Order: sequence, then C-alpha cells, then structure tokens
Amino acid sequence: MASLSDFIENHLLDLLKKAGDVLEIHRSKLAEKFNCVPSQINYVLETRFTTERGFLVESRRGGGGFIRITKLRLDPNDGLHQLIHDTIGDRLHQEAALGYVKRLADHGLLTTREAAIISAAVNREVLDLEVFTRDRIRASILKAMLLAMLRT
Repeated sequence: MASLSDFIENHLLDLLKKAGDVLEIHRSKLAEKFNCVPSQINYVLETRFTTERGFLVESRRGGGGFIRITKLRLDPNDGLHQLIHDTIGDRLHQEAALGYVKRLADHGLLTTREAAIISAAVNREVLDLEVFTRDRIRASILKAMLLAMLRT
C-alpha cells in the first residue's frame, strides 16, 4: 500500500514532467492538497528529491515562499566520469549509493541487472562493518564497479 510520501512524490514527478523538468510550487498549497503539514512536504523533498537521485531543490520560506525542483540532466558521454570523480566522495551512505544507482539506471547508463548487482554489493547487510568503515568501503566499491563498466 502506498504511503502519503509516495503520493506526494508521484504527484511532484508528474508535475515536473509536465513542466519540462523545472517546477515551482508553494509548499503550503501542496500541503493543503494532501491535507498534511508542510514538514511532510519537506520530508519528501529531503528524501526523494536529492542530488543523488538527480534533482536540485531550492526553497524560499515565508509568505511568498516557493519550492523549485529541477531535474538534473546526466550526459551519457561523460556522466559516469563526472559522477565518479566529482560527486561520489570518500564516504557514502546506503541511501545515497542506491540513489546514484537508480539515477544511472533511469538514464539508461545501467541495465536493470547491473543496477541490481551494484545495489546488492553496496547493501549494509553485505558490508557488515562499523558505520564509518562501511561508508568508506561502499564508496570505493561503487567507484570501482562504475570504472570497470566504463572500461568495457
């Protein structure tokens, strides 16, 4: 069963697609539409519209405030190079790693099978280590796997 967060996310994705990858919306109107508090909207934005997943979110609070969501483009020619060298740091938590994998799959840079293999390799249950070490190893594994794919 879908949660309220799922409904809000899907609604925003639909609006974003119709708007041509840049959407401006008022947080209060969105909260009113879904009969929820504005912090629920913030939660969806912070967890589902991250840079790892390919979005830029700008927000201005107050009476004339707005939320601007921009879907970031990923150039297939140098997208993986940029992602590996500029975006993925020395440490990476599981949600960020899975966000990168989903973004690459959504852009057709990973097959469904490749995405599943990488997702399994960076899973916290597989990397049964202390958090700091696990996040460092996860970043190294993700970078190594993506670099190996570039070589083939």
